[in-house]
Amino acid sequence: MAAANPVPLAYQSSGEGTSAPDWLNKGDNAWQLTASTLVGLQCVPGLVILYGSIVKKKWAVNSAFMSLYAFAAVLICWVTWAFKMSFGEELIPLWGKAGPSLDQKYLLQQALLPSTGTDFYLPLAPLYPMATLVYFQFVFAAITLILIAGSLLGRMNFIAWMIFVPLWLTCSYTVGAFSLWGGGFLFQWGVIDYAGGYVIHLSSGVAGLVAAYWVGPRLDKDRKSFPPNNVLLTLAGAGMLWLGWNGFNGGAPYAASVISSMAVLNTNICAATSLLVWTSIDVLVFKKPSVIGAVQGMITGLVAITPSAGLVQGWAAMVIGVLAGSIPWYSMMILGRKGLFQKVDDTLGVFHTHAVAGVMGGICAAFFAQPTLCNLFLSIPNERGIIYAGDGHGHRAGLQLAKQICGALFVIGWNVVVTTLICLAIKLVVPLRMTDELLIVGDDAAHGEEAYALWGDGEKFDATKHGAGSPLALTEHDGDQVLRKGILTDSPIELERL
Repeated sequence: MAAANPVPLAYQSSGEGTSAPDWLNKGDNAWQLTASTLVGLQCVPGLVILYGSIVKKKWAVNSAFMSLYAFAAVLICWVTWAFKMSFGEELIPLWGKAGPSLDQKYLLQQALLPSTGTDFYLPLAPLYPMATLVYFQFVFAAITLILIAGSLLGRMNFIAWMIFVPLWLTCSYTVGAFSLWGGGFLFQWGVIDYAGGYVIHLSSGVAGLVAAYWVGPRLDKDRKSFPPNNVLLTLAGAGMLWLGWNGFNGGAPYAASVISSMAVLNTNICAATSLLVWTSIDVLVFKKPSVIGAVQGMITGLVAITPSAGLVQGWAAMVIGVLAGSIPWYSMMILGRKGLFQKVDDTLGVFHTHAVAGVMGGICAAFFAQPTLCNLFLSIPNERGIIYAGDGHGHRAGLQLAKQICGALFVIGWNVVVTTLICLAIKLVVPLRMTDELLIVGDDAAHGEEAYALWGDGEKFDATKHGAGSPLALTEHDGDQVLRKGILTDSPIELERL
């Protein structure tokens, strides 16, 4: 008599009564879908809430909507052509062949990254369907575009943003993803980018700064005073970003493996350390602990550990956290107020929190990557950080540092050139920046909507109902403007007369 199968029939089959494929690991599949959802939650609602709360109230809708739009637009572009450009068959050493990822036969077969084969290992073939891999990599692409938006809040023409998203995804993100992850020349050379310090953070930080230059600055008064409209909601968005990072770094090995566990723990250690260091420096220099500063420190810690999250020991994650809370702090708070950074209006300082922290994390990987952990993850055996050089491995460790620097320079150079060309091309079609008249008004001018019911219970402003004689009259608009009797003014004399 055959032994009873303790697994319910529903879990023994797949599809229309057919047996589950031998290659399917349901634990890995469940974790990758969970990790994908965590990263998706970083975008929607995480960064939607953070962006909508950390800006002036007149830009809350526009800032949140830039994130929401990018998430949707990237998905359609991703499954239509961009996934295979990033993870498909090689076209040239830095690009894959474009093609759709929509066919049932393709999506239900075992996941495969065909160009990732090396002299040492066969191409990567995770133990779940292509559909899972396509979605997992989509959320990484989406968050990259949303991070770029952080540099452009408060003035970019939304129509220009609608055009920018698919162009940058196609011409820039796919190149970085294929080169470093999909089997391109940097992958084959052995550059370490565990979960996107270069592909996502360095590229978004550089592209954000370049795009900010071409779009132009916010209004002068907005640059001088741009208070968050809701600090508590900013913290809520930041919290989603922090815990969502468990999927970001925990899902990078493509499996529910020991490396995933190491990566999740290291991610949280580094983020916490960086937050504490950033806050401590704020207290020492400015005599007050800043909540927004703490959020920035948390983000730089998450970014800095990303290139090596599953490849370093816990103590190294703490060291990287100390560097992440101090070097980007100096970059943003000191250097960010001088020279080029003063001329280019990077609204949320994405260059400092993502580009600086990302390249710093990539360099740290060259020092702290542990050989045993590298062998469990990387495509080339015996890669190691400088502190593990030992006898006979000094040349290998030194070469790893050179690889990390060259990888960073490639990502920087590509994004400077391509982002510039994209912005100049868009400028031929629509303005990159809204006019000053529209910038004074904000959301209502851009979308005909506002984040808060300022004039009544969700009503548009009506001077006959909400004017000076009405108890619903508003005496403050956007912190520095006043609407009375339907008149918009900044003049203290005019306000006194009114």
